[in-house]
Amino acid sequence: MSVIRINALTVPENGGEELARRFAERAGAVDQANGFEGFELLRPTDDRHTWLVVTRWRDRDAFEAWVASPAFAHGHRGVSGQGENRPPVALQSEIWS
Repeated sequence: MSVIRINALTVPENGGEELARRFAERAGAVDQANGFEGFELLRPTDDRHTWLVVTRWRDRDAFEAWVASPAFAHGHRGVSGQGENRPPVALQSEIWS
């Protein structure tokens, strides 16, 4: 049975497009992680400011190995593809299990 992890990101009203752009820049970056099964970025369609990053994993160990990996750290360090530092888009992040 798959394990689902959801990262609930609180994004300011004008930050959604930037968040979507950053995820698009990294599309496929997690695809080769051992145990990775799927990814979805869900944007709110109402007045909420919470975006959901839904990932599906073979098991809990696979997810935890990804979070502990250098590839995860690289993707979450806030540097653009051109090497420039960028502040986080999200104001808050919470992992749901």
